[in-house]
Amino acid sequence: SCVCWHQSILILLSSVLWTWGENCPATCLCPDPHTVDCSGRGLTHLPDEIPLDVRRLLLADNWILRIPSDFLVLYSDLVYLDLRNNSLSHIEPGTLSSSSRLVFLDLGSNNLTEIPKGTFGESRSLIKLRLGNNPYLSMVSEDAFLGLTSLRELELERNALSTLKVGALSQLPSLRVVRLEGNPWVCNCNFASLFTWLMDNSHKLPNVEGMECSLPMDGRRISLAQLSKDSFRECQATLTLTDLLIIIFSGISVSVVAIMTSFFLASTVHCFQRWSKGTKGDEEESEE
Repeated sequence: SCVCWHQSILILLSSVLWTWGENCPATCLCPDPHTVDCSGRGLTHLPDEIPLDVRRLLLADNWILRIPSDFLVLYSDLVYLDLRNNSLSHIEPGTLSSSSRLVFLDLGSNNLTEIPKGTFGESRSLIKLRLGNNPYLSMVSEDAFLGLTSLRELELERNALSTLKVGALSQLPSLRVVRLEGNPWVCNCNFASLFTWLMDNSHKLPNVEGMECSLPMDGRRISLAQLSKDSFRECQATLTLTDLLIIIFSGISVSVVAIMTSFFLASTVHCFQRWSKGTKGDEEESEE
């Protein structure tokens, strides 16, 4: 009976291993039933026939150019996606919005140029996001990370960012670590709000000492440690284009209201005067 029991176990294991190997993409490795490792395979596109129950998908060190917008719709169990060191130039908005269980996402060392609003949808389970080492990444929308309520670690180091709206970071309630070093920051008034946020949240920056920015006058780079909030004191009195438009619009509105009020009062006085003259004339006729 013991021999039969062992034979049954061996048959079951053989069946599992055969099914496991059969579902693995031809160019990839599958070290366990829920992991597909296609790293360093020279792929230019995503492999075919990825098991639907995959949880860890490793696609690093390839030449993948794009991710189909509907790619993640079928992989609802995916929690770990590694796409670092590929040739991705953009991520279509909504591509990652269906990844409801995704916890780890690595898009580092690609050719991304911008992170627009809606790139990540509302991936509320995402905890770690790597976007560093994208040498052409120069724009991150203020609402790029909107809805990522569980995000704890955000990497944006060694990109081409010269400025960043502070709202992109302040709307992440669970953020614990953010990496921003190695970017060509410019110490102008657009950087003032971000600098204030960085100083108030320096405990979240593992390499704040290594952050530098260039002076707008001569381009000389200085460490953020050499700056203080007083360095941007002149910016507090600087009006933005939005501020100027608001002031102009307010002035026009007040002028229009004043003109309409004056016209109304003048009309009222004129009518009152005519009424007074008419009443006085009637009284004189009555006396006669």
